Amino acid sequence: MNVLRMAYPALALTLLLFLMLVMAGAWVAQRATRNSGWVDVFWTFGTGIAGAVGALVPLGTAPPARRLLVAALVLVWAGRLGGYILRRTAAIRHEDARYARFRAEWGAGFERRMFLLLMIQAAVAWLLALAVTLAASNPYPLAPGLTLAGLAVFAGSVAGEGLADRQMHAFRADPANRGKVCARGLWAWSRHPNYFFEILVWLAYPLIGLAGPWWPGLAGLAAPLFMYWLLAKISGVPPLEREMLASRGDAYRDYQARVSPIVPWPPRRRG
Repeated sequence: MNVLRMAYPALALTLLLFLMLVMAGAWVAQRATRNSGWVDVFWTFGTGIAGAVGALVPLGTAPPARRLLVAALVLVWAGRLGGYILRRTAAIRHEDARYARFRAEWGAGFERRMFLLLMIQAAVAWLLALAVTLAASNPYPLAPGLTLAGLAVFAGSVAGEGLADRQMHAFRADPANRGKVCARGLWAWSRHPNYFFEILVWLAYPLIGLAGPWWPGLAGLAAPLFMYWLLAKISGVPPLEREMLASRGDAYRDYQARVSPIVPWPPRRRG
């Protein structure tokens, strides 16, 4: 028991140091390319690897099936999302609007402040990786109902986010849509359907981790709430919608007035 009490903090510290190194690598990459889109690539793959490692380290008596399942799911998530961001970043020649604004506003202090921002992102990734690790650590056998629910949430979330990404990619690839607002498919029901499914995917892990009277598993339910707060209030919707209002003006204001911000919902009628 004493060994385990020492091992869990050691694992958590190791994951944090790993993610700090990953994001330091992201800082080097964005500095070399002057394209901060690489930050999101490093973050996604780093979070997935850290979560999988945390799930697979054989501490305690968690069933191997749970550890393997949780690790596999977080790697699938990272592979799908990270691969999409990687292809998008490699294909474009302009910097993500969020980071371009930081570069303009921070001036000569950009690189220093960017490094600090990436260390904060490392801490965010660490908290999510710990949620995955926690879900894999339940010593009780898998609960069939909750496991199936978790798998259904995961599959629906990954498929939904992938569909939203493909719809937006197709819209942007058409030159006729330059300067327009995408209000097709899932984007007709949510201004940020990709964020909705990204939030939802983090509910899958704690569902799989809930079984028996193991109350620490309930802490994993904070992960989707944390992701909602992050995307809806801090780093997702606010900066992106500021940029969209600046570039699309009244067309985007009309879109905001009619369409739900995150949760897909039938749009309001005009007038």
